[in-house]
Amino acid sequence: MPRGYLEVARIARRHAPRPLLSVRRLTRPGLDPADLDLATGECIALRGPSGAGKSLLLRAIADLDPNQGSGALNGEDRSALLAPAWRRQVMYVPTESGWWSERVGAHFDDPGAASELIPRFALPAKALDWPVSRLSTGERARLALARALLRDPRVLLLDEPTSGLDEDATAAVEAELSRCLAAGAAVLMITHDAAQAKRLAHRRLWMQAGRLTETDPKAGAAGP
Repeated sequence: MPRGYLEVARIARRHAPRPLLSVRRLTRPGLDPADLDLATGECIALRGPSGAGKSLLLRAIADLDPNQGSGALNGEDRSALLAPAWRRQVMYVPTESGWWSERVGAHFDDPGAASELIPRFALPAKALDWPVSRLSTGERARLALARALLRDPRVLLLDEPTSGLDEDATAAVEAELSRCLAAGAAVLMITHDAAQAKRLAHRRLWMQAGRLTETDPKAGAAGP
């Protein structure tokens, strides 16, 4: 290969935009070593059969479970940050989030900001006054996502954020995620909805038996 070509390639790599989130050789039991880059404003849809290790990957990226490998946020190595600081910026939102107080409002640090955001998820602001016990599964999922967004993470790791939601609620969640992406956040989202992946995602990844690949066999020739 000509020397000039190699020099051009080195310059291109040096000046390529740095990914917002980067993980290398990330592994834990049930997860083969995985490499992943996620750019500012990018949404990646993660798909694959149940039990393939998708949630394990998200939890490992968030450093919620013991794992090996490296991670970096905007060039800052994960090992340089305390775990809570990393998780505030690289935030995992599970399918079922925890609720530790009786009332919804007790889970939000800024009730004023929450009352402005919650209606964008097709819920009334007065939901802050509701007991958690009266929430449906879908209401809990939307409120948990609103709670996460108000903490202003750089990266959202979402585990089936619209599972079980009706069409209107799904549209509301997707609209809010689109706003986050436009504001410079990044999203890695597990979804079993191919149409949703096509609407939101810039790329699709596939996981099978703990192995992450760039090829989603369900994307088809017309997939992103």
